[in-house]
Amino acid sequence: MTDFAPDELLTIAAARELTDGTTTFVGIGPPGAAANLAQRTHAPNLVLVYESGAIGAKPDRLPLSIGDGILGETADAVVTVPEMFNYWVQPGRIDVGFLGAAQIDRYGNINTTVIGDYASPKVRLPGAGGAPEIAANCGEVIVILRQSKRAFVERVEFVTSVGHGDGSPGYRERLGLRGRGPVKIITDLGKLEVDPETREFVMTALHEGVTREQAIEATGWELRFADDVATLPLPTAEELETLRSLKA
Repeated sequence: MTDFAPDELLTIAAARELTDGTTTFVGIGPPGAAANLAQRTHAPNLVLVYESGAIGAKPDRLPLSIGDGILGETADAVVTVPEMFNYWVQPGRIDVGFLGAAQIDRYGNINTTVIGDYASPKVRLPGAGGAPEIAANCGEVIVILRQSKRAFVERVEFVTSVGHGDGSPGYRERLGLRGRGPVKIITDLGKLEVDPETREFVMTALHEGVTREQAIEATGWELRFADDVATLPLPTAEELETLRSLKA
């Protein structure tokens, strides 16, 4: 078995969730690595869309940021940022939003703004960027982050991007949000999926070798498990080689 780092496991598991031919709005950090890996492996027709205006980017290495010139050089089209959001995101023309988070709660609400009191925070985070619009309007949202009690909290300290609010029926519809919101959270321990009735995130799969006790210990709410918890396959040598070549 090939050795791999926890972040590689996380990235590869997230990449597997992307379907060939879909249009994906790529967030910064782990979502970017996972989306580019998916395009290089099982989803060659994945359409990568970036906040900077690149549509259909096909970089031959991992971009340094959403403003990396390689995205514009390899894109099918480059539009202005206002056009990206006004014409592509807000009308619901993007299938999947691929986002990271600093904090997420049991209903998929995301915080990337502040830890602690907003006026006098313990930590000032990078902020919203385009994530609120992505979470509101993309067909569905997949969130990627490492699982810990610091990140998986009972209630986020600031709602940067709305998930399913308080879990009440019709919450997103009452706000006029177009998309389905977060449907999956991919972590270094496994996968959580939203319960269609309660809108709470439930653990539906664990990585090989991970126990339920580890997942419970890393979650800040009373974690529920699906009736049939799957075991996610380990990274293949091809996936690891491709991911590492992107970062070389």
